Order: sequence, then structure tokens, then C-alpha cells
Amino acid sequence: MSVRIDEMDRKILRAMQADAAQSLDEIAKVVGSSKTPVWNRIRKMREAGIIGQQTVMLDAEALGFEACFFVLIRTSEHDKGWQERFLAALMTRAEVQEAHRLAGDIDYILKVRVQNARAYDTFYQALISEVKVFNVTALLSMEEIKSTIALPI
Repeated sequence: MSVRIDEMDRKILRAMQADAAQSLDEIAKVVGSSKTPVWNRIRKMREAGIIGQQTVMLDAEALGFEACFFVLIRTSEHDKGWQERFLAALMTRAEVQEAHRLAGDIDYILKVRVQNARAYDTFYQALISEVKVFNVTALLSMEEIKSTIALPI
């Protein structure tokens, strides 16, 4: 389903990105509309897949996940079977917050959130026991300067 997004839709999306827990009344007030038209627009954007899963953002450090590693992976394997095993291994690991296939010298980059370096090593050992990789480089984030999932709409 294709939906055209206008400025009112963008206002609604910006309000929801700022705080998805807002009531319809609050969103309507922010965007200068009433509840029913806002609900109808949100429903249409959900049906079109523009608005996906709604969740809460947790504070990783407050919950004891103090280490964030960016893991660069190079592989000499590029066949379908290897890729399926690799993707299955990533999907079963809660530590992997993001995974991207890249163009260039590095094949994949992972964002891995764990409690500490020992927990990262446990993750690493488990991963390489399941899939063969040519080279792995782990970079520890010293400080998170900016993190957002909000799109610049």
C-alpha cells in the first residue's frame, strides 16, 4: 500500500518519535488537529508500514550493559549456506542490537551490547564456533555521543 505523506503526517510522526507514549489527545494538540483525524492518519500509516513496532527505550548502562562493541567482520565465505548460518547465528543472539552488510573491505558490522569484556568474549567464542569468519575486529565504544532512532522528517 502506498501512502502519500503530507506536512500534517510529518508533524504526527515527529510527535510520535519524540514520545510514542503520548495519548491521541496530546498528539492532536501538538499538531493542531483533533483526535479522530489524527487517529485515522496514524492507522493509515501503520497499515502502510510507515509506523512499525512501538517499544520503550531502556537505559543499557543502568541495567548493567556497560560495554558497547562495534564488531567488524570479514569473511572469505560468500555462499548462500554460509550466509544463512551467519544470519541465523546473529538472530538468536540478544547481544546483537544491529547488524549491517557493507560494501567495501568489511563485509559486516555489528553493534553488540554486553555487560563487560568477558561477556563480549563469550559472545565472540560462541559466534566463531557456529560460523567461520576470516577476520574479526572488535572496537570498544568509549563514549556514546549521540544515539537516536528518530528520522529527520
